[in-house]
Amino acid sequence: MVENSVTADADVAAVFAEDERKSLLRFITCGSVDDGKSTLIGRLLYESKTIFEDHWRSLERDSARVGTRQGQIDFALLVDGLAAEREQGITIDVAYRFFSTRRRKFIVADTPGHEQYTRNMVTGASGAELAVVLIDARKGVLVQTRRHSFLVSLLGIRHVVLAVNKMDLVDFDEQRFNAIVEEYRVFASRIGLGEVAAIPLVAVDGDNIIESGTRMPWYRGPTLLEHLEHVDVESRISHGPLRLPVQWVNRPNAEFRGFAGSIAAGVARVGDAVRILPSGRTSRIARIVTADGDLPEAVAGRAVTLTLADEVDVSRGDVIAAAEAAPESAAQFQATIIWMHEEPLLPARSYLLKIGGVTANATVMPIRHRINVNTLDKLAAETLELNDIGVCELQLDRPVVFEPYVDSRTLGGFILIDRMTFNTVGAGLMSFALRRASNLHWQALDVTQSLRAELKGQKPAVLWLTGLSGAGKSTIANLVEKRLAAEGRHTYLLDGDNVRHGLNKDLGFTEQDRVENIRRVGEVARLMTDAGLIVLVSFISPFRAERSAARSLFAEGEFLEVFIDTSLAEAERRDVKGLYGKARRGELKNFTGIDSPYEPPENPELRIDTQQLSPAEAADLIVEELRRRGLLSAP
Repeated sequence: MVENSVTADADVAAVFAEDERKSLLRFITCGSVDDGKSTLIGRLLYESKTIFEDHWRSLERDSARVGTRQGQIDFALLVDGLAAEREQGITIDVAYRFFSTRRRKFIVADTPGHEQYTRNMVTGASGAELAVVLIDARKGVLVQTRRHSFLVSLLGIRHVVLAVNKMDLVDFDEQRFNAIVEEYRVFASRIGLGEVAAIPLVAVDGDNIIESGTRMPWYRGPTLLEHLEHVDVESRISHGPLRLPVQWVNRPNAEFRGFAGSIAAGVARVGDAVRILPSGRTSRIARIVTADGDLPEAVAGRAVTLTLADEVDVSRGDVIAAAEAAPESAAQFQATIIWMHEEPLLPARSYLLKIGGVTANATVMPIRHRINVNTLDKLAAETLELNDIGVCELQLDRPVVFEPYVDSRTLGGFILIDRMTFNTVGAGLMSFALRRASNLHWQALDVTQSLRAELKGQKPAVLWLTGLSGAGKSTIANLVEKRLAAEGRHTYLLDGDNVRHGLNKDLGFTEQDRVENIRRVGEVARLMTDAGLIVLVSFISPFRAERSAARSLFAEGEFLEVFIDTSLAEAERRDVKGLYGKARRGELKNFTGIDSPYEPPENPELRIDTQQLSPAEAADLIVEELRRRGLLSAP
């Protein structure tokens, strides 16, 4: 019994050891809706014998209940797990499945075909090395086929299988297959997809999935699984210089300080010289620590903890790179953005940009062009809508370590996040740093904000008054400034109407122009606080995101949001300038509260109800709040 147990353990160990030696291929299936992506994956799982008996019995029951094959096995149900997917017979979410053959292990992502779920396709493709693009032989190359193929090219996938499915529905016509392949290859060459392997399929019956079958004798190439098992997708990253983005500083005790992360490119060897970015400090690798013990070297894809020979400052988000071939840092870029949210991208609006372990404030300005994925034409665009792809300029509030996406997915790929909802709204690919960015540096000044404030005997601050037109912002701001001036305070009032006569006279009242209006005012207010002033800003500033972006420009405690609150009905009743009447008659477009929204502050430092308080009483409250916060005392 003991011998049998030992033998069994040895057999199991041998199986696991053999499995460890297999290479791993990550691939996606994509294409237009109902081209058979889920069915193809389901058939692969079935033919590779990776379906357990209980799963098979469940598939039989589901095929009879909700299947689309009139009582036959519906292999798509192995992948389409959401109730909505089964009801509609489509893929909505990204479904990941693992299977293995004697030669290789696979992780496949089944991505949705509908245009509205393009964001899900991008998610699935971001980590893939190969794409299987399905085409319905009856329909040929469609717009969504081109869209997905263009995204495949953008996301750096260079190995493509063109799977022409449902050949049984065109009587296995070789000429039809050849015509589709020729049309696709013409488009593929235009978008930089050089390696395209074309395979005719009947996924539902298994033709050319594992076995060739007899119904298409004119095709003499490999089956789909044979191609997947043998395609050489050895990544270029293992041959490049070392890149390790630091995810965590590991310090379990005073004797150990390591920097953990996955090697994104190259090889780490004990004794190699490295450079820490963005600081530029250098050291050498002292140890390569893993859960299995120390290693003399580690290659791309391996999660490790590095210790360094010198006590250098390294933080999460830094990059440990080969000393002789380090990437660059920049704060301005040209990038391609795939917009993934129902709310459009607005130039000049501030978003959060996350690249690796770093999060920075980012502004898109301008949009150079939008790309028509069907014709590849470059179209003028003021904004990007859901699923649009555009080439833009990005301005960040700090330099980040990067490489062009074509060289490094890890250091060249980023996401954009809405500052208010924290939803991911876009995915981006770095192209290059703008040349002027490397020529611009902060000029060191000897006279600082604190010195200027000390000379004025006050603390600088910004009072940001927001509210509907007619709420009383300008009247109250003017009274506050008069009272501060009477106390000898140094102030300046930026009023919405006045600023539009000069600095912002080129801006209209579209949503994009309003965003840019507030961005400029925020930057001017920052310069004025740097001069030591107390700045009053009286602007409708209807969008929370822009007010939040303005707040981010200032130090903690320097920015006070004052909500001048009144009802829309009361603001219309006052209507001193007659603007509400014009807006109601359609003579004034994009007017806040009528045909353009106002987003009231959620947590203002001060709320003033002008239906209950007079302007003088409101001004008293604001001055008292400044005094309570210590902003009117000497620094």
